[in-house]
Amino acid sequence: MNKSAATKLDNGITREDGRYALPSTSIINLPKGYHPSLAEEYMNPMHLAYFRNKLRDWRDQLVEESRQTMDNLREEVRDVGDEAERATRETENSLELRTRDRYRKLISKIDKALRRIEEGSYGFCEETDEEIGIDRLDARPIATLSLDAQERREHLQKQMGD
Repeated sequence: MNKSAATKLDNGITREDGRYALPSTSIINLPKGYHPSLAEEYMNPMHLAYFRNKLRDWRDQLVEESRQTMDNLREEVRDVGDEAERATRETENSLELRTRDRYRKLISKIDKALRRIEEGSYGFCEETDEEIGIDRLDARPIATLSLDAQERREHLQKQMGD
């Protein structure tokens, strides 16, 4: 197969250079309790559907928690009695907003991972193009680096004092 040749499969799924791309419109019904297996072809359409579902569920959960945080902050009574209570409330609000900002950044990473699933690059290291691995992705579905590449990056950051 020519390296630049792409094969169109069922349900809008494409395969190029031995990698599958799963458009967001493609529907794959996974068996109940399905979990990717090392015995299966790496990042086949079922693997991609599994991780797409996992990422979407995680994203929905974060969006809902952010929405609840904003609702709580809006509903909160602003006229608080003494200074100590006001300081406590401001500290709590600050923590809530920091958490919300962390969620916003995480949602952005989830969206990027979902795009990689659509493009056919999900599950492969951005630096080395090696497989990231099912176990690593199951633990951290937004991972973009293999374990070795991540360790090298962290080692370099330590040396640079970041």
